[in-house]
Amino acid sequence: MKFLCRTIADGPLKSYSFKRLAYLSHKFQLHVLLNDLQELKAQKQVAHRDFYNVRKVDTHVHAASCMNQKHLLRFIKKTIKTRKDDRVCLDENGRPLTLEQVFNILQLTSYDLSVDMLDVHADRNTFHRFDKFNTKYNPIGESRLREIFLKTDNYINGEYYAEILKEVMMDLEESKYQQAELRLSIYGRKPDEWNNLAKWALKNNVYSDTVRWVIQIPRLYDIYRANKLVENFEQMLENLFLPLFEATSNPNSHPELHC
Repeated sequence: MKFLCRTIADGPLKSYSFKRLAYLSHKFQLHVLLNDLQELKAQKQVAHRDFYNVRKVDTHVHAASCMNQKHLLRFIKKTIKTRKDDRVCLDENGRPLTLEQVFNILQLTSYDLSVDMLDVHADRNTFHRFDKFNTKYNPIGESRLREIFLKTDNYINGEYYAEILKEVMMDLEESKYQQAELRLSIYGRKPDEWNNLAKWALKNNVYSDTVRWVIQIPRLYDIYRANKLVENFEQMLENLFLPLFEATSNPNSHPELHC
């Protein structure tokens, strides 16, 4: 690790890397100038193949951001109108709140909501700013709405989240030539995270031939340790990997996860 840090900070290496990247960029531009017409001609000779009917895969897409902002807005509005009496979370005193009550607390109605108000679009201000980027996952800047609509382990067991994901999958299936690699997070804070995620996936049948699921592990150990969510790094590793080993050696110990 120390060697890597020294290498990254090395001045001559930075200069060489910059020149190398500039050289490759100009080399590609020269290739385009010399060969674009030949490549375009060859491309036209391929029958029944163009940009729109060749399969395209969106990789490294966070599941919570796989829908566009208009789709999320439409889903939230529809849910407010049709399921306003659903109990969706608990208040500070542990009492259930309905979806209508949550929006009353926020002093909002479905009519008030707009794409600009959601503010979930990552723009140039989020480049290299993970703190700002992460807030874009909170519709209207409210973590409570993220908890209700974009989480698997909430008061309603991720029901709304599964519904909007299945709508996205349906859109992908209808387009036929679009596919996606969606990512869900396992944090390593608790030993039952894998089982809970597996139960959510099976219960809501979030399966599609157009989607491949990938598990990502956020690097947040320092935050967990500071908030005493885990005692040490070993405990976090056990929470992450022990359920997988147990499900492999004894499928009956984690039946949903083994499925």
